[in-house]
Amino acid sequence: MLTEPELDLIAALQVAPRASVAVLAEALDVSASTVGRRLLRLEDQRILRVIGQVEWTARARGNPRHVWVTTEPGASGSAAKALARFPEVQLAAETAGRSDVYLAVHVPDRAQARELLADRIPGVAGVAGTHSELVLRALTRADSWRLHRLSQDQHAILAGEQVVPAAPDGFDTDKASPDERRLIGLLAGNGRITAAEAGRILGLSQSTAYRLIQSTLRRGIVRPRVEVEPAQLGYELEAIIALTVTPGAIQDVARELARHPSARYVSIVAGTASIIHQGVFRNEDEMADFLTRDLAPLPGITALQVSVVLRMLRRYWLYREDGRFAPDSLP
Repeated sequence: MLTEPELDLIAALQVAPRASVAVLAEALDVSASTVGRRLLRLEDQRILRVIGQVEWTARARGNPRHVWVTTEPGASGSAAKALARFPEVQLAAETAGRSDVYLAVHVPDRAQARELLADRIPGVAGVAGTHSELVLRALTRADSWRLHRLSQDQHAILAGEQVVPAAPDGFDTDKASPDERRLIGLLAGNGRITAAEAGRILGLSQSTAYRLIQSTLRRGIVRPRVEVEPAQLGYELEAIIALTVTPGAIQDVARELARHPSARYVSIVAGTASIIHQGVFRNEDEMADFLTRDLAPLPGITALQVSVVLRMLRRYWLYREDGRFAPDSLP
């Protein structure tokens, strides 16, 4: 478990991932050197990274898919490790409940989806069966999930450091300049990269790099976000919940779920389910309250299936190991 000051720092970074150390220090009422030391410790211990969440249209043609995998007895661990190595796999976890392994995949081209879903995933040793759902629309993603620890005054200090993106404008990677594509890659790996650093890598002036970074952020092509395993923050249970909802209620239910404090990712899908809610909970009681109390008043829910995460192997293309980033996932 992290210390209270470290949790405060993470909460501040969630609000303003690119805030300078000086602004973070002002918001947290500590010295800039203290903030710098805490941030460096969290990074050195492979607990925290600020990355860039890339808009789907800048990464691939078509939307992601949720995939549930059943395995032969005793094969879930080896199958999960093999599946996590697929370049299209954004998230891979061993689970209990609906499936033995859960994947979130994003295929570069729709034409490649059939090969991945029908041939490559079922062809992994130990895989007994698969089921997938196509994401139609995401109501909330991990960049919006927050630790609610900061006061209004602290939020006000950080507000000036926030970049409020517009609705994604249908960015077409084929029409982007080489510098834009390279910058997206830089921001994806380091959401706090400075204009000076980016300019040096890209061979651009600092002012040009700054304008390119601001354009990319304001257009919503990349959204900086804090990556920390939820268990490090006290959320010891994570679950992927597939809900079947009557058609007329899907949008309303999805919006309500997106506002729930547990929601890291909520999407409307096409398949046997209607909505997928990926949520984090502090303990079993909190998850029980969600399933029996918070879902109860929502109209139109006819069924749900739950997959509880046992072990996270990969999240947003970064490998995980015992609640930390795996050494080989770091630059």
